[in-house]
Amino acid sequence: MDREFYRQQAQRVRDLAEKADPFTRQRLLDLAGRYDARAGSPSMASRMIERPLPRTAPPVSTFSRAGEA
Repeated sequence: MDREFYRQQAQRVRDLAEKADPFTRQRLLDLAGRYDARAGSPSMASRMIERPLPRTAPPVSTFSRAGEA
């Protein structure tokens, strides 16, 4: 397969990802990244669709409790 085919497939998959639920979107973006790699294109990170980063709380062990030092 040639580079143009992989570039087109990556763009098609990204277009689908725009309309997908978060789980499917991530999988489609990963697939698009694999197509980019085969095409020799820049990494997927530079072409990713904007999405918020997941919010995480620090581990419970980092909180100090009364009486602990």
